[in-house]
Amino acid sequence: MAENNVPDKIVAVVVTHKRRELLAESLKVLSSQDRAVDHLIVVDNAAEPEVGELVAAQPVPTTYLPSLHNLGGAGGFALGMLHALALGADWVWCADDDGRPEGPQVLSTLISCAQRHNLGQVSPVVVNITDPDSLAFPLRRGLVWRRKRSELFAPTADGTQIDPNDDLLPGIASLMNGALFSAATLEAVGVPDLRLFFRGDEVEMHRRLARSGVNFGTCLTTAYLHPDGSDEFRPILGGRMHTQYPDNEVKRFFTYRNRGYLMSQPGMRKLLPQEYARFGWYFLVQQRDLAGFREWRRLRALGRAERFSRPS
Repeated sequence: MAENNVPDKIVAVVVTHKRRELLAESLKVLSSQDRAVDHLIVVDNAAEPEVGELVAAQPVPTTYLPSLHNLGGAGGFALGMLHALALGADWVWCADDDGRPEGPQVLSTLISCAQRHNLGQVSPVVVNITDPDSLAFPLRRGLVWRRKRSELFAPTADGTQIDPNDDLLPGIASLMNGALFSAATLEAVGVPDLRLFFRGDEVEMHRRLARSGVNFGTCLTTAYLHPDGSDEFRPILGGRMHTQYPDNEVKRFFTYRNRGYLMSQPGMRKLLPQEYARFGWYFLVQQRDLAGFREWRRLRALGRAERFSRPS
């Protein structure tokens, strides 16, 4: 928090790659918050001049960072976050190019939630951009996976009522979609790992957050609109568990390779038996796909061995 009654400096960081029209929709909402951002940084992994022109036209101070090398989401956010800190940011607010805050009060709601609960990081609920009551990604509350925003305040599996005034889901946050980090939190946990490129970089940041001792969570009273990603999470065992199967080969490569790395890291190793059980059940029992299971094992072995070359 800023001292001597000087307002905190909030810097928004957006990473984009060949999505100029979608980026324009995102920036329109980011630049019109009722608590205005003090500076907007856009990292362009395609270095397109028309994107630079779009950024310069925003009604807030901006910095355009074109990259002639595709840094991916991980490297793009790392670059943007470090630049934000170099500008003196007290808070860094992250967004991507295919999503946007649900309205003009998202940032002020996140700041208020962080102040009330003494948080170093807070995220909005991430909802489906075409159906805002549906979650873009399944979210677990207690032992129950929720797929609807309206279910986040539904009774838990044992019948316990959830206080509708309780606006925080502690210890769980979706990164980087609308995620707000204090500068002190970034100093404590670092920035995303360039090697992961995309897929899993946000999970790795979450791992570090969980081990850091920093208070963090999801503010349940505000949302970030994002394309639906729940189709990747395939239910198994009657919906009691989920496993992830992206819809194309490139996404599967980065997802499974990076998970192999993640599951070898402190704080994640305890989940390894569950990882084998879930993916083994999905590929071998539910799908009867031995070749898919072998490929999953091959990719996760690359990650475990820290072989981070990109596919040709």
